[in-house]
Amino acid sequence: MNDNKLKAKDFITVGIFTALLFVVEFACGMLGFIHPYIVASYVVMIPLVGSIPMMLFYTKIEKFGMITIMSVLLAIIMFVTGMGWLGAPLIIAAGVIADLIAKKSNYKSMKAIALSHGVFCLWVCANYFPVIVTSESYRKSLIDGGYSMEYCDNLFRAINSKTIIFLLILCFVFGVIGAYVGKSVVKKHFEKAGIV
Repeated sequence: MNDNKLKAKDFITVGIFTALLFVVEFACGMLGFIHPYIVASYVVMIPLVGSIPMMLFYTKIEKFGMITIMSVLLAIIMFVTGMGWLGAPLIIAAGVIADLIAKKSNYKSMKAIALSHGVFCLWVCANYFPVIVTSESYRKSLIDGGYSMEYCDNLFRAINSKTIIFLLILCFVFGVIGAYVGKSVVKKHFEKAGIV
């Protein structure tokens, strides 16, 4: 029997934690209705708040593929919830690379997990791809949906082709910081999992 092969319980674990991460994303997303600058701050909020369920998830990972599968599920969820496929390549690439980084230490090194989480959190920026790539049609859909011109102007001022690199960097940095925040919350689980 191949112990590295993912089993039913691994898929269930991935499903549960993907759902938890989506709840965090959805809750932060609802705040975006208040002000467009809050939308831009997803790169800080989601990596920090989402780090708690994510660090608990990392303590459950022993085999390659679980983070990758989570990223595929997130890409599907983003599509189903109306964000399209534009961000899917980033989401899945971030998941695969994050998986590979954590795997190098057999998912037992906190430094590797922090770096892995930083890379994984880049998926958050997939939220911005429709704003940047399909800006005109996206602006029209917002206005048709009842948003004010001022809201749209501020949104496109905060999120555009010039700011996306800065947003990606912020996402990575707060993903790394979030890993240590999450670890402090679920410290006992880290000790039990033997992560140092």
